[in-house]
Amino acid sequence: MKILTVLTSHDQLGNTGRKTGFWLEELAAPYYIFKDAGVEVTLASPKGGKPPLDPKSNEPDFQTDATHRFEADAEAKLALASTVTLSSVNHNDFDAIFYPGGHGPLWDLAEDENSIRLITQALANNTPVALVCHAPGVLRHVKNADGTPLVQGKKVTGFTNSEEAAVGLVDVVPFLVEDELIKNGGLYSKSSDWASYVVQDGILITGQNPASSADTAKQLLQLLATR
Repeated sequence: MKILTVLTSHDQLGNTGRKTGFWLEELAAPYYIFKDAGVEVTLASPKGGKPPLDPKSNEPDFQTDATHRFEADAEAKLALASTVTLSSVNHNDFDAIFYPGGHGPLWDLAEDENSIRLITQALANNTPVALVCHAPGVLRHVKNADGTPLVQGKKVTGFTNSEEAAVGLVDVVPFLVEDELIKNGGLYSKSSDWASYVVQDGILITGQNPASSADTAKQLLQLLATR
């Protein structure tokens, strides 16, 4: 079984002068859930090569067993340093697509034509797509065959407005994930801030926040096991 994990290449947190990127826990926890289940994991990003890590995600308060394991894993770090270019990816080569979050995807993957095409083609060909935290925001321009927003009428979750307010970035991000999903007709729901919460609608799976990353990955594996 093969799962493609798509990471951001964007490293600037708006005009704050601070760095952003992908959130380490949201890569590391699913990575090992997949690997420990015998899944072959391929990492991709818009620019290829080493994607930017949100430095905050590697601070002590946000480190977990999975992030420690990843940081000590030479094979994992080599894979991260040499992600394939998103434009070179063919959805037919994978059994599922997984998007970790971090703030970076709001700037690049949400607008990236290759990402939009990948998700569109994957879902059209019955390939599951799972996204966690800020990553559901990359669905904002993805359309159904009839031109309606992909999330319209679908059960979804993602990083909440109150969680964004708690990290002080409501006025920095290009859009709020919760608002965007609702604006596009998504049947948005959420749990309490920072609690694990995962929603599945057919072959689309979304997780609310970093705490949801492991459960989102497990739900994706459960879905794949039924196919």
